[in-house]
Amino acid sequence: MKYFKILLSVALVFTMCSAFSLKKKDKEKPVYAFGVSASFTDTVIYYTNVQLLDSVHLDKNGFLPQRETYSYQLKNYLEYQRNQPNRMCMIYFSENKKKLDKEFTNLITKYKKNKSISLELLTVDQFHFVKPEND
Repeated sequence: MKYFKILLSVALVFTMCSAFSLKKKDKEKPVYAFGVSASFTDTVIYYTNVQLLDSVHLDKNGFLPQRETYSYQLKNYLEYQRNQPNRMCMIYFSENKKKLDKEFTNLITKYKKNKSISLELLTVDQFHFVKPEND
């Protein structure tokens, strides 16, 4: 009976320890992004709304994989579809939509304060980010 109690205690401790060490992997959070394009020779700032990036997840360091590709997508759209060469394009991204919406609002408000700059929204119908083919 003594050995049975010891064996049962060891089994219980082993079960409890293994239950805590086998964490369920959290579902990866969706990634949201918006883009902004400016030029040193033009007073128009192009920007997109916050968009959900399809099937994209941040890497272990919190960076967006191939983030430069998303910037080039916006740059290429403006150069070839809008005939706006030599633009600098930036992408802002986050897994937290509320945080990104706040950053979006702050950035647009900052640009609106400058009366010499005009803002132009690129709707999702006009431009949307696409996941790069070669992951």
